[in-house]
Amino acid sequence: MTSKERAALRGQANGLDALFQVGKGGVTDAVIAQTDDALRAKELIKLKVLTETCPETTREAADKLAAATGADVVQVIGGVMVLYRYSEELHNEKKPEKKRPATKKQARKMGYKVKPVRKFRKDNDR
Repeated sequence: MTSKERAALRGQANGLDALFQVGKGGVTDAVIAQTDDALRAKELIKLKVLTETCPETTREAADKLAAATGADVVQVIGGVMVLYRYSEELHNEKKPEKKRPATKKQARKMGYKVKPVRKFRKDNDR
């Protein structure tokens, strides 16, 4: 992942809320399964680590989760981590809709049949 891609993902993650917390048990199989499910549903997720009770640091927990789920660590700040994993399923589902032309000129270029423009006379032309 390039630094520009990582910066764009950090910007997208800015508005996200943490989906769940990694607590005193640390990174367990249940946390890994939950993270994997969340990454399958959404490509970009934010997690919170309870730093006082968790046996690992936030960076260690992020690295373990990333290795176990095949994700990339986008950002770790304090007790919050952001993970990203590309999902083919999500990208295949979203098919772009055909855009409607904004002007008649664009409509003609796209192959639409366009009625000619009516020119109205002003009162002075009568």
